[in-house]
Amino acid sequence: MSIASNYALRLPASLKRELEKVAREDGTSLNQLIVTAVAEKLSALRTADFFEERRARADVSTALAIMDRTDGEPPRAGDELPEGYKRRG
Repeated sequence: MSIASNYALRLPASLKRELEKVAREDGTSLNQLIVTAVAEKLSALRTADFFEERRARADVSTALAIMDRTDGEPPRAGDELPEGYKRRG
């Protein structure tokens, strides 16, 4: 485990009270609740960055060509398109 560091966090009193209430209900400490919330937010931001980077590298025309090919293995059971499906584009 990494070495912990301290950071003085200034919270409005009303927000702190609500966080304390949620932490109590969750059976955890205020510190652990805040650490988890920050980790979840960081994860969401990093995930969005990852998908944005992947989107920027995407070659849509090649992907559509692959999807339109007629050779290869037929769809497996459960891979069918839904009834009434309309292809975009």
